[in-house]
Amino acid sequence: MRMLLCCLLLIVTHATAGEYQLGAGDEIQIMVYGEADLTRHIKIDKTGLISFPFLSDIAVLGLTPKALANTIAAGLRGDYLIAPQVSVTIVKYRPFFIHGQVQRPGGYSYQEDLTLDKAIAIAGGLAARASKSAWYITRLVAGEKKVIKAKVTSVILPDDIIEIEQSYF
Repeated sequence: MRMLLCCLLLIVTHATAGEYQLGAGDEIQIMVYGEADLTRHIKIDKTGLISFPFLSDIAVLGLTPKALANTIAAGLRGDYLIAPQVSVTIVKYRPFFIHGQVQRPGGYSYQEDLTLDKAIAIAGGLAARASKSAWYITRLVAGEKKVIKAKVTSVILPDDIIEIEQSYF
């Protein structure tokens, strides 16, 4: 049963990986076409609220960049602009973390389409005593920490904590 839950969690996470959700630590740029004075470069703090001209604070945690752009456009439409065209781009992703039996454990900037084998390469590769299979990802899912048994093709998300265990043979 536990293995089935882990497999389903990995499938759901992989399916939604293309729909990046904003979180604390992400840096974003908001641009409104033709309105240079409304361009903003913002680092999302742990409150998850951002301020934008003419609008009240916006809760962005868990929103996709497209959803945030739609929210801002809707808020500006009518009273301020006729047909605002808003874009939200991620300037810098929040990090992922890798520790255990890798050459350079630590926190690293997330990259799109990141898998465990790429994360290990970013950390300098496996150490000499690294296990070839005892790899785990700790991930926050629906407010709860989940530990997932990982393999080289496992998708890595921002804020993931990767543990590479030591081999005993």
